[in-house]
Amino acid sequence: METNELGEFLRARRAALDPARAGFPDDGRLRRVPGLRREELAQLAHISIDYIVRLEQGRTRRVSRPVLDALADALQLAPDERDYLFTVAEVAPAAPARQPGRPKVDRQLRQLLDGMRDVPAMILNRRMDVLAWNRGAAALLTDFGALPAAERNLIRLTFLDDAYRALYADWPRAARECVAVLRMEAGRNPGDKALAALIGELSVRDPDFRTWWASHQVRGPRQLVKTYLHPVAGPITLDVQQFSVDTQPDQQLVAYTAEPGSPSQEALDFLLAMSPAVAETAGS
Repeated sequence: METNELGEFLRARRAALDPARAGFPDDGRLRRVPGLRREELAQLAHISIDYIVRLEQGRTRRVSRPVLDALADALQLAPDERDYLFTVAEVAPAAPARQPGRPKVDRQLRQLLDGMRDVPAMILNRRMDVLAWNRGAAALLTDFGALPAAERNLIRLTFLDDAYRALYADWPRAARECVAVLRMEAGRNPGDKALAALIGELSVRDPDFRTWWASHQVRGPRQLVKTYLHPVAGPITLDVQQFSVDTQPDQQLVAYTAEPGSPSQEALDFLLAMSPAVAETAGS
């Protein structure tokens, strides 16, 4: 079934924008819905109300760049949100169709993971499937080798695995970030059947995911700081670094590091010392 991602995104961002922040003080008129009215968005973007209606109803596609720029400015979109708007409006070139099955991780990447003995690290694809990992990642997060291949997905684990969920010191924040990343990826690859299946499963099984998915928040990759409440090592605050893989554009290397000399570094060192000595980098 064809979706109207552009229209849904515009409605969601219009509803989320405070009218006063956009320059429309309270005029005494009853607002039937939160956020900007269509006529207010049309006024800010200098386009007709009818055109706004057609965009939100999915009756107009492949919008021109000047119109999208005007809408992005009027809605005060963040850079990631602006990129997403251009993507779902079909301005950006379509991404190549994904190949079925789980992608292969190159031998050199596996060697790199094995060599990162003091740094938890893994290889993910854009859906956040865990394709390969080292013993540090297994010790920090979960024993990925004990999971069926179809369940090795960080977003799925964040919402549907109680033990993994309990690792987060601030689960709602981490979970919302996951949804925003997934929404960005869905906009870039609307034909990805595995991604659609993941979204469908999470929408059915988790009410928080359904709510946050409907908010249309989007976010691209960025440097993060996460605090984990590890059952063995206690609280660990780590920088999460993400690196693209030039030879495999759909893959990224994710590494977790602590500030040198910090309690988190001591906790991480303890955790790695307690973990099995043999690295585990299975991919499927």
